[in-house]
Amino acid sequence: MEMNKYKLPKGVILNLYPDSLGSCLHDLVTLLSGKQFKDAFSIVYLLPTFFHSDLDRGFSIIDYDLNEELVKELDLDQLKRNEVGLKLDIVLNHLSVASPQFSDLLEKGEKSVYKDFFINWNAFWQGHGEMGEDGILIPRQKYLDKLFMRKPGLPVLQVPFPDGSIQPYWNTFYQEIRTIENDSQNGEQVFLGQMDVNARSEAVWNFYDETLDKLRDYGSKIVRLDAFAYLHKEVGEVNFFNKPGTWEYLDRLRKMADEKGLLLLPEIHAEYGSGLHREISDRGYMIYDFFMPGLLLHTLEHRDKTALVRWGQEIVENEYRTVNMLGCHDGIPVLDLKGKEVDGIYRKGLLTDSQIDQLIDQVLERGGKVKNIFDPSGNKISYYQVNATFFSALGEDPRKLLLARAIQLFMPGTPQIWYLDLFAGKNDYEAVERFGAGGHKEINRTDLSLDQIESLIDLDVVQLQLEMIKLRNTCTAFDGKVVFEESLNDEIRISWANEHESASLFVNLNSLELVIKHLSENGEYLLEL
Repeated sequence: MEMNKYKLPKGVILNLYPDSLGSCLHDLVTLLSGKQFKDAFSIVYLLPTFFHSDLDRGFSIIDYDLNEELVKELDLDQLKRNEVGLKLDIVLNHLSVASPQFSDLLEKGEKSVYKDFFINWNAFWQGHGEMGEDGILIPRQKYLDKLFMRKPGLPVLQVPFPDGSIQPYWNTFYQEIRTIENDSQNGEQVFLGQMDVNARSEAVWNFYDETLDKLRDYGSKIVRLDAFAYLHKEVGEVNFFNKPGTWEYLDRLRKMADEKGLLLLPEIHAEYGSGLHREISDRGYMIYDFFMPGLLLHTLEHRDKTALVRWGQEIVENEYRTVNMLGCHDGIPVLDLKGKEVDGIYRKGLLTDSQIDQLIDQVLERGGKVKNIFDPSGNKISYYQVNATFFSALGEDPRKLLLARAIQLFMPGTPQIWYLDLFAGKNDYEAVERFGAGGHKEINRTDLSLDQIESLIDLDVVQLQLEMIKLRNTCTAFDGKVVFEESLNDEIRISWANEHESASLFVNLNSLELVIKHLSENGEYLLEL
């Protein structure tokens, strides 16, 4: 398989919402232009409140036009002049109920040009189940047993149409029904939901093509493919990374992206034992290193580098092109670390089930939340992720956060920095309560005002992280060869070298000692903690 000719731009990625640091993108652009952030970041990954949306903090997209309350074209132009690239999302699996496409379907029904743009649940399963009392067709048990579910119950939102009928549409992720009080006795119900699109429709692919054009014009260099593994659907399949259908969709998207000079970054959570990360990489795609956050927590708490270094060496040996992170907008993955039985053979995970259970218990004891996977009857099948700031998951120990950041920056791959980790953000329990059901992710999404940033920026834990990030963003040694040096299990030694420049990391997991050395033609840099 030919590799994608468009390589990831070099440097460190800053990950945030347009209003995470300040009140809008203009505040962020001003910060990045100032001396504190100079040379720290080459790419900004802006989450999809960048666009018009109505649910799931941006991932229920109405359309891909600029949300001008947060983003102005002048600010995008300034980022281009500052040579800061963008990473943006295309949410492949779904669109909002309020999107022009679903709105047209609601208004015109069978006469809508978007009649086949979304998936009517009953039409999809017709002939493969029995009608339930609520008008939702229930697939036969042999089909239900295979379905991969992200929430309890069938993935359906019952939507009222103007003709008085109520139609069930496929809804894998979030939905919300709000009652607005009015003069009528019962109030008015407003339906919100991320409605799965029908990738068998050419109208959907035309929409993808138009959207990629928009993202390119905004200045995007990288496009994250959100929820792509759910896109291909087939009766009798898992409907999560169906093969070969998912590969066919990915290849079609890559042809579009190649023509526009865009690099695709598929986003997927799957057990390490499934081997999907290797398959995606072998086909020439970059992969998210969703394994590293949990491995780093395990490494720092158990003072043993074995699992982390084994994974780092696998990255190097297999030439994976990865984007890694500590925290992110979503959660700390734990499902990804597991083993899995494939074709009757059990493939080990990066951690044992017992080690993963210990990791989860540790984060929960420190105030985190857990997100699980369910079967159609609402029974828990497995854990999925834990939700906490990375700082709180580490017991709010500034030194451990600095060690975690240093290790991340020296691991192979492109580092992505969650803005709240940079400022040693703590679990936000008020936000979780404020958002109610499904609000567990808000624990790690606290917005910081400019005044708060000013009060935090000079903290040692912030300044030392920025110092390390700037080294990683500008040092050409990281374009060269990486070596995991032999050492004791409680020590990590990683070195990078490229022509006349080198950088090395030493960490003692017991004493929490940290040493970074950088040698170049301009002299030696040393950071010791």
